[in-house]
Formats: sequence, C-alpha cells, structure tokens
Amino acid sequence: MHTGIGWRQPHYTELLERLPALGFIEVHSENFFAAGGAALQVLEQGRAHYPVSLHGVGLALGSAAGLDSWHLDRLAALVERTDPVRVSDHASFARAPLAPGWPAVHGSDLLPIAFTDASLDIMVRHVQQVQERLGRPIAVENLSAYLRWADDAWPEADFFNALTRRSGCQMLLDVNNLVVNAINQGLDPVAASCAVIDAIDAESVAEIHLAGYDDRAALVIDDHGSRVHPPVWQVYRHAIVRLGPRPTLIEWDTAIPPLDVLLDEAALAERAMADAVGVAA
Repeated sequence: MHTGIGWRQPHYTELLERLPALGFIEVHSENFFAAGGAALQVLEQGRAHYPVSLHGVGLALGSAAGLDSWHLDRLAALVERTDPVRVSDHASFARAPLAPGWPAVHGSDLLPIAFTDASLDIMVRHVQQVQERLGRPIAVENLSAYLRWADDAWPEADFFNALTRRSGCQMLLDVNNLVVNAINQGLDPVAASCAVIDAIDAESVAEIHLAGYDDRAALVIDDHGSRVHPPVWQVYRHAIVRLGPRPTLIEWDTAIPPLDVLLDEAALAERAMADAVGVAA
C-alpha cells in the first residue's frame, strides 16, 4: 500500500490493537521530543508494525532569525531513535526577535514566506543545515497561506523547484493546500492547482498530503477537520497521473473522527491512485 494516516493520540491504542493494513503512519515530530515517557514508548510500538514518517511543524525553515538549536537537537535525537522513512516540515517562518537585539521567539504558527531570492537563500541555508545534522534529505511542504507578500517574485512551483535543486531536499506536496489557496484567491481550484503540479519537478515529490478544509465562511480554512473535498480528489488524481504513485497521507487534526473514517479515506486514496495509474498507463 502507498497510503497512510496521521496517527493521533485518540487512536494510539486502537491502531495497535487492530493493526489495519497501511503503507505508513505519520506523527508530528514535536509530540515525541521528550527523552523518554509514554508517548515515545507508544511511537516505538507503532514503529514495530509500520514505517513511520516524522512531520514537523516547528523548524520554521524560512525564519531569517535562524533555526532553534534545541529544536534541531531534539529532532536529530528522535530521527536517530526511530529511523523514519521520511522527515518533513513546512516552507514557513515562525521565529523573529520582538525588538532589535532581542533573542528570537517562536510565534507558534506556520507563517507564509515571501517567494523572493532572499527567502530562497534563507530556506536553502536552513534546509542544508538540517540535512547535514540529520544525515538525510528532508521534504518541505507547500503552505496554505492566507496572505501574499507584495514583493513575491517567484511562482510557487518555480520557488520549490529551485529549493529542491539547490538544497537537495524533496517536496511534500500538500494538494489540499493548493486547493485552499486557489479558492481564497478566487481562482478555479482544480485548474489552478493542476497548473502548479504540472510545473513541479516530478522527481522531487516524496509524499502527498490530503485533508479536508472548512469552507463555511468567505475565507476557506485548512483545518484538517473533515473528509477530503471533491476538488482535492480531482487534483490528486491529476497529480498521480503526472507524478506516478507516491506515498499519500490522510491528515485529520481537528474534530478527529473514529479510526474507521480515516481508514476509509485512506482506502479511497488507494483506489484513486490505482485508477489514476491505470489512466496514465
């Protein structure tokens, strides 16, 4: 199987008891940074049955203030302990000083970077720093962003292509984020998202994320709190036709449903992938 689910605390015990067929499980790295304890023991039990992908939300790779050395130390220790199949984080920033000369603080959010030469240089430098410390390439995820910077100079796909080529990293392609951004920009979500995918270096994509979004208000929110929406499935099928099979994750982080709902979404992704591969053939 190519599909997996995000393994969250409400499903720790049930997953280990049932051991459903999955290609992998993915966890948020920061939840397992302690040197020991119950959470890490659970992760080691999961690792005994499934490949584990570590997905981070705190590296803040695009922060001009630099990386948090403590965070990188804990991530390196976790990677050494679990030997994950993939390590990933986001093309975002979160660290900045509150005033000139002050130490950097973490904003506890995934804030969008500008697609500029300066941002690219920062991202490349920090990605290489992380990869040298971990001794492996990482994957960097495209962001759901609720604003755009006035000095954006690169199309998103070109920015990621330059990042992966210069740093040697991979890309984690979040299809849901593409669709959310397109809707919020007033674009056709399927056409605009497929255009981004068509421009991405296919060999750079290491993993795909699928999730639900909240479209009950004027601004669509990437909340990971519902089933995958139809436009995301359409774009996902297009992605597989162009890229070929890729490890695919069902993300669900708010209003977490019964485990069977996640497994059903993973089965839908597996079937969609098989159908798309058949079309490509």
